[in-house]
Amino acid sequence: METFVEAGDGYRLWVETAGEDDLPPLLLVMGAGASGLGWPDALVARLARHHRVIRYDHRDTGRSTRAFHERPYAVRDLAGDAVAVLDALSVDRAHVAGMSMGGYLVQLLLLDHPRRLLSAALWGTSVLGGARPDPEIRDEDLPGPDPRLLAMWEQMGQERDQEAELEWRVEHWRLLNGDVLPFDAQEFGDLERRVAAHSGTWRQPSAHALADQSGMERGEELARVTVPTLVVDAPEDPITPPPHAARLARAIPSARLVTVPGLGHALGSAAVPPLADAILAHTRSVDAGGRTS
Repeated sequence: METFVEAGDGYRLWVETAGEDDLPPLLLVMGAGASGLGWPDALVARLARHHRVIRYDHRDTGRSTRAFHERPYAVRDLAGDAVAVLDALSVDRAHVAGMSMGGYLVQLLLLDHPRRLLSAALWGTSVLGGARPDPEIRDEDLPGPDPRLLAMWEQMGQERDQEAELEWRVEHWRLLNGDVLPFDAQEFGDLERRVAAHSGTWRQPSAHALADQSGMERGEELARVTVPTLVVDAPEDPITPPPHAARLARAIPSARLVTVPGLGHALGSAAVPPLADAILAHTRSVDAGGRTS
């Protein structure tokens, strides 16, 4: 089912649900500049066997309103959009999963809306700034993104024709995928064609990179989180490589760290089964009344 949700400030968000309405809801929160189609259909289908799965387009992506230059906002406002989606669908509490920027947004939800979360799952992300120092994993020792990605990001805003743009994006996915799990260029090319058709443009979204970054230095507050939380370690992630996931898991008392071997920062077909299994094992434990920490 597809619908549009009013998120405030004149923004409307495209939302799609899958799975039976009486199943426990699971909200998927994507990364920066990525539409809801970034969640592979195969992953949604696996999760929808056990959940009412909700995916949506962030502001300024996909079919949602694009108005950043007229009505700018902060990154933290995107966490409020996730709550607006739940409200519009009359979902009181949900499991929530986020990757990349979505992982930061889920951390904000853990802090500001814990009663709305049945559980949380995060990966491809790092701990919010300002977290209590960890004697075993010093923040200054956390590695940065792969230099090959940094070089590609310098080219992100360049003008390219559609064929060149598609080639650039597929190569970007190749680097995000990491070097362990197989990479299917056709699969990611098809994804980008679908995203462009869904969005009506090949223009790269830039609003989230320009959005106000303030109000995110709240890592110290994670020490009071009690919501059952799964942190997935993606050992081949070239943006937030190990030990970012371990640092995040250690900052949240209710968190459990699980490694998905070979996982990078892309959700190709090879990554879907083990990632879905990890998420479902977590949500099933919570739904059954068990603890995951």
